[in-house]
Amino acid sequence: MRSVLERMGRAAYPPVYTLSPQQARAAYDAAADVLEVPKAELARVEDFTIPAGDGEPLPARLYAPARHALPVLLYFHGGGFTIGSIASHDRLCRELSRLSGCAVVSLDYRLAPEHRFPVAVNDAWEATRWLADHGRALGLDSARMAVGGDSAGGTLAAACAILARDAGLPLRLQLLFYPGCAGRQDAPSHQRFGRALVLDTAHIEWFFRQYIDDAQREDWRFAPLNAPGVEGVAPAWFGLAECDPLVDDGLAYADKLRAAGVAVDLEIYRGVTHEFIKMGRAIPPARRAHADAARALAHALQP
Repeated sequence: MRSVLERMGRAAYPPVYTLSPQQARAAYDAAADVLEVPKAELARVEDFTIPAGDGEPLPARLYAPARHALPVLLYFHGGGFTIGSIASHDRLCRELSRLSGCAVVSLDYRLAPEHRFPVAVNDAWEATRWLADHGRALGLDSARMAVGGDSAGGTLAAACAILARDAGLPLRLQLLFYPGCAGRQDAPSHQRFGRALVLDTAHIEWFFRQYIDDAQREDWRFAPLNAPGVEGVAPAWFGLAECDPLVDDGLAYADKLRAAGVAVDLEIYRGVTHEFIKMGRAIPPARRAHADAARALAHALQP
């Protein structure tokens, strides 16, 4: 991890928070595969669209290692609600599908600042409902369904798990890689790991400014730690990075779920930073996290 950080420093890429959102998206997508594992070949990789609540077609991509009906993970990419795409997380979703034996649907929810809170969470929830209702038309067993994501995508997955509970939509698992869970940067890990470790405090504030008004930050759809009750939500698997400003918030949310009687499986990957799961070519713990997440997914989605 230290070697990766040193190489990133020598490359002297301009920090995301010094760029426009459009420049930041282009830079992130261009660098997305540099440290990724090789691109897995799968039996099915298909692009389609899912209608948002307002009728806007949202791009989606289906990955499946076989052509018979498989259970499915709906995946929301990270990127601070502002950057990231199906393309930036293509290899990760391929790997989760390959290792788990399950289908994965990756969603391009709409991004800020063009689409501010709560558009992303609304898009994620509408896609969850749509996939539950229409997955069979795609050749999927959507009765066995999970939601998941990394960073901001983990926030969306956690919010969808609560909304699914409220709607009576059964989910088998919420798969959360270092999710954003708090509306403020108050936990000690934000001070301990908030500089020069991939996700800086300045990055977090830049992302939040693009996405949400300050007065909205306490909304549980943005900060799941503020949810009034999480009893009965889907079981959770957490993959957290030890050297990450968000690690304490993830631990706090896992504790909140456990206290409400929700089954939680949690792993802290030692010595790595935010974004490490997209560095599998260089960092062995990334490949271990892929395998751990896939194992949890396969177990949760078994018949």
